[in-house]
Order: sequence, then C-alpha cells, then structure tokens
Amino acid sequence: MTDARNETQLDETAEIARDLIRFDTTNYGEGKSNGETDAAEYVEAKLRAIGLEPQLFDSDPGRTSVVARVAGRDSSKPGLVVHGHLDVVPADPRNWSVDPFGGDIKDGLLWGRGAVDMKNMDAMILTAVGDILSAGKQPERDLVVAFFADEEDGGRRGSHYLVDNHPELFAGATEAISEVGGYSIDLDGRRAYLMQTGEKSLVWIKLIARGRAAHGSRLIRDNAITRLAEAVVAIGRQDWPIQLSDTTTQLLAELSRILDVDPQQVGPDELVLRTGTAAGFILATLRTTTNPTMLTAGYKHNVIPDTAEALIDIRTLPGEEDDVLARVRELVGDDIEIEIMHRDVGLEAAFDGPLIDAIVETLGAHDPGAPVLPYLLSGGTDNKALSKLGITGYGFAPLRLPAELDFPGMFHGVDERVPLDALIFGRTVLRDLLLSY
Repeated sequence: MTDARNETQLDETAEIARDLIRFDTTNYGEGKSNGETDAAEYVEAKLRAIGLEPQLFDSDPGRTSVVARVAGRDSSKPGLVVHGHLDVVPADPRNWSVDPFGGDIKDGLLWGRGAVDMKNMDAMILTAVGDILSAGKQPERDLVVAFFADEEDGGRRGSHYLVDNHPELFAGATEAISEVGGYSIDLDGRRAYLMQTGEKSLVWIKLIARGRAAHGSRLIRDNAITRLAEAVVAIGRQDWPIQLSDTTTQLLAELSRILDVDPQQVGPDELVLRTGTAAGFILATLRTTTNPTMLTAGYKHNVIPDTAEALIDIRTLPGEEDDVLARVRELVGDDIEIEIMHRDVGLEAAFDGPLIDAIVETLGAHDPGAPVLPYLLSGGTDNKALSKLGITGYGFAPLRLPAELDFPGMFHGVDERVPLDALIFGRTVLRDLLLSY
C-alpha cells in the first residue's frame, strides 16, 4: 500500500516514474499491446513544460514514440541520443505483493512494473534535462531525447520504425545512452558500477512440429506434441560452451584484480558467481543461451493435434548468429520447421574514448573510489536500431543501489522496485554528465 505521507515528499523523478508506472503500457509481443500513447502524451507534456518542442510518431494506432531535440552549448560537437522506452512486459498481479501498476511507495522504494525496466530512466531523463534548462543552461552538445514504443518486442514499432522512416530525427548524433548499465554492484563489500558497452545478438525463432490429427485414444507414433517436446528439450538442455568477447575478457580481468583471485585458478563461471546478484546478468554473457519461452498446441483433451509450436529466445555473442542457428537445426532434426520471427544485431564497443572518460569521471565525483567496469548485456536495447545509423550505443542509467538488492533479478521479474534515493542519484549524475560531455 502507498505511504501517503511519503508520497507528498517525493522527488520529481519519483513522481514522474510513479505516474508512468500507472500507465499500463503492457506489450504482449507479436503486435499485441495495450499501447504507449497515453504515456507518450504525458511525456510530451513534460517536455513542452521545460521549453522543448517534442514530436509524436505513431507506427500503428496506439504505438506512439516521442522525440525532442535539445540545443547544446557547442553544436559543432556530434550529438548524443538519450533514450528510453515506454512499454513494459506483462505482469501477473497474482504473483506480486503490490498492484503492478499502482506505483506504490513503501519502505523507501517505488514499486511497480517499469520501476526497473525502464520508467525509472525515463523519469531521470526528463528531470535531468529539466534541471539543465530550468537553470538557464544548455547541455554541452545537442541532445536527441527519445522515448520509444515497442522495445519489449524488438523495437519494430518503435526505434526501428523511426530509424527506418525518420532517420533525420537523429541527424548529427554519433553516440547514445540508455539502459541497462550504470547501476552499482557489490564485490565483496566494495561498490562498483557496470557500464554496458555491448549487447548480445537476438534471434527469436518458432519451432513447428507437424503430425497426424487423431482421436486421443489411438496409438499414434507421429504425435506433433511429442516431437516438439523432444526438440524443445534438446534446445533447452544444450550446454553451450564458454566463449569470451573482448568485453567479457576485460571484465573478468578487472574482477580478478578487485576480488584478488588468480584467473588461472578460478574459471569464468566461478569468478562471475562472486559478483553476487550481478551474476544473474553476467553469467549469460559468457555463452550463447537458447531458452524455450512459449508452447502452443491442441484444442481438446481427447484430440491429438496435427501441429505444435514453441517459441525460443536465442541470444548469441555478436556475429555468432548463423553458427548458432546451424547448431539449433542439428539439435531439432530435419522434421522440425524453424521460422525466424525476429533477428537483430549484437553490439560491442571499446571501453575507452571521451564519453567513457566523462562517465567514469562523473560517477567518480558522486561516488569516489568506486570502479567502473565494462560489461556485455545478455539482453538487447533500442541501441540495436540506432546502430543502423552508425550511432554507438551504451547502457548508462546511473543508480547507486544497496548491496542486498537483486536489481538484475527484477528485470521482467516480480515486485520490481527501485530505491527513491537511487532515483535522485541517477537524476543528478545524468544531469552533470549532460552538462559536461
């Protein structure tokens, strides 16, 4: 239940994040969604209130994105895209301890679907830019501030739509920041920050098994469900080998140094497990993952169906997509059809350069002595779409978090929540970065 006393004392960042959570922008995938329009219009009003001229773009009815430009102090410098997404994944209220769309405040945290992914960052962007403009200042360089629809279904009706149909919106920009990085982790009692410099490739496939429809009492050896189940088990239990990228190699070296372990004696998996809750994301960056996520078959208990289908979420290291798909075909056999539902690139950028230096310096000013480490995101972001325009994207949504909070575990999880003071920290860090870089 919301603590009414605390709600009257909320920082503006928490107020906006709470309001955004209360818009049920659930994205069910495959074009099925509650839509982002109401939330987008709310964001548009906030942007107008701080003196900007945002534009709304609908890829389909109800699928609305918002974009605005902010003039920088030095417009000769390449522009920076600062972006978030307005949609969220579904939430079953039966599994939550609060209303997923209530925006409750309790125990010093904001609760609700999107508190972590990623209406928190949406609010931080709005208040950080608002702080700069209300003080009569400008960011160091031109900004493209964007709030996309449909990120949770690969961005086809959001970032990809805008990049393909309105590339002029991003003219002059060469870099971008968004989710999922900048948050703190605990390394044996020492706080550190993960800076997302890459993300795995995305391949969403459908498996289709075909058989013979028949009465459920008959002896049928050509059962579509049985054949599909065997294929799903083969994929789901595949033990993909460890394969390190430049980013994960650098991260493991830094973890070895900070944790004072010999990387020759401690394997990558064991080393990553020592990062505590952060391991939930990092472990999956050491190898390909192939996770079955949905099953569809049949229409009555006593009818053997002639078709059965399964959805598989495949995430590979950048550039490994074709090799992984070939192995998946071997695993399921020739009798199973494979349909590629959506495919998108993996990204990896070096952990160096002026933007990285500015981020490290800004975080250091607000949390002295805390190291900043590069990491590869196991999931994906709208930076994939922006990469088609030559824009290099990073994950930087700064949050200083308590060591006991399993932040990675709440992405698409139950009881999403973010500390109120972390939102204030993020607002301030983001403001200072945009003023200096």
